[in-house]
Amino acid sequence: MAYFDKTYHPPGTPPGTLTEHEDTSANKPTIRLIDYTSSEFVDIQLTNADECRPYLEKESVTWIHLQGKTQAGTMKNIGSMFGLHSLAMEDVLNKGQRPKVQEYEELLFIIMSIPVYVNGTMTIEQVSLFLGENYVISFHPGNNDPFELLRTRLRKQNGFFRNQKADYLLYCIVDLVVDQGYPILEGFGETIESIENKLLTSTVKQDTLADIHHIRRDLLVLRRNLWPQREIMNSLLRDKNPLLKESTFVYLRDCYDHTIQIMELIENYREMATSMIDVYLSSVSHRLNEIMRVLTMIATIFIPLTFVVGLYGMNFSHPDSPWAMPELHWYYGYPMAWGIMITMVVGMIVYFKRKGWF
Repeated sequence: MAYFDKTYHPPGTPPGTLTEHEDTSANKPTIRLIDYTSSEFVDIQLTNADECRPYLEKESVTWIHLQGKTQAGTMKNIGSMFGLHSLAMEDVLNKGQRPKVQEYEELLFIIMSIPVYVNGTMTIEQVSLFLGENYVISFHPGNNDPFELLRTRLRKQNGFFRNQKADYLLYCIVDLVVDQGYPILEGFGETIESIENKLLTSTVKQDTLADIHHIRRDLLVLRRNLWPQREIMNSLLRDKNPLLKESTFVYLRDCYDHTIQIMELIENYREMATSMIDVYLSSVSHRLNEIMRVLTMIATIFIPLTFVVGLYGMNFSHPDSPWAMPELHWYYGYPMAWGIMITMVVGMIVYFKRKGWF
């Protein structure tokens, strides 16, 4: 299962190198610009990054979002416009980076992971963020834009949101990315509950074990990618950056609490998935014991019957021998043998039931 869309440089490539990709119209990312103040709001789609220059000169907050796979040419253009570090631009282009926060001159660079489901398969997508004095640049290489809900909030005449600076916009983006873990984990909870019901109420199948291992693998990937996001929030709160206003820290602390809650849910579900394997093995063992118990009862019942038919199957008969079998010539010998065997079977069944074995 592929969790990441990764692009690596060949060994020996100098750090900060931007790999050139074929720049076709089908591969070009969409560039969307939102510029707002308390009284004005602009939401447009740009054909190239140079069109955003006039908005950067205004006393407003500008949000530039690139949706889709970004090419090196576009990245270099944006990098030269905003003074982005070459290492940060390289991390944006190369997917699958570990979530982190990095401070550059007059810039704050954040990489986060966002879990999504594509055709029933969980995928980890990267979100890259740059925070400047009055702007935020975001990159998301996926096909679906995860920030439409945030744009809807901005379109409304929300005095509080529109009066805040770019650092509050960054918090809203980070909070939205962090909270994407809740619906994913809710789906895991429903799946785990369904599997538990199967383990306790129905015949255990081999597919159930495969489902449990699939859940454990997905939870491990979630833990590996969402755990560092708690470190990001802790770093933002601990290391006072001048780009982050003091009034924004209270919201970042709430976001930090969300990362802790998500990690606790992940750990709880991992423990539940591990315990389900024990329940699965116990169910299989119990089912095997039930089968062996029934087979043992059947074998135990037929052992004395085998003895009886074996004894009378020897057919020792001699008219003058005192050791011959008198039942061989007895008129009721055959019914007597059946009576003995039936009596033994009924007696054993009654005994087993009283003992609770049957």
